[in-house]
Amino acid sequence: MTTPADPPIPPTPMDTVTLERRIAARPEAVFRLLTDRERWLSWMGVDGTFSFEPGGAYRTRVTGDSVASGRFITVDPPGRLVFSWGWETGPTAVPPGSSTIELTLRPTPEGTLLRLIHSGLPSTEACEAHAEGWQHYIDRLAARAEGADPGEDGWTRYPGG
Repeated sequence: MTTPADPPIPPTPMDTVTLERRIAARPEAVFRLLTDRERWLSWMGVDGTFSFEPGGAYRTRVTGDSVASGRFITVDPPGRLVFSWGWETGPTAVPPGSSTIELTLRPTPEGTLLRLIHSGLPSTEACEAHAEGWQHYIDRLAARAEGADPGEDGWTRYPGG
């Protein structure tokens, strides 16, 4: 049996990061890791407060002294989560709420195809920094979803990053 090809990723605008990752877990399991405080912090961040509902705010210390905050825009289990993003403190000048992250989870025969689109970033440097960061954290999310322990996040030890 053949499976349909994944839809192509459209060209990425200069202010946008787009990443895809196949995860050997069902979308429902991945979505739970995105919408539960303890589960979220098991793959990204040191501490934080989250209100996982449309309009709900979050604030999380991701690494060292870097604090991200924003609001949830769309919470549509188990396939889509959209939230604003920015840094209260941290290495990249992206003010809170100034950019948007859309995570979509599509079921596949092997589990889930996760697509992350982070748009509204202010510069090429911000795109490069966020692409590196999101790759790191999506890898940790995938490990957790697949039942592995991603281990201590070495990035949390460094102030500002």
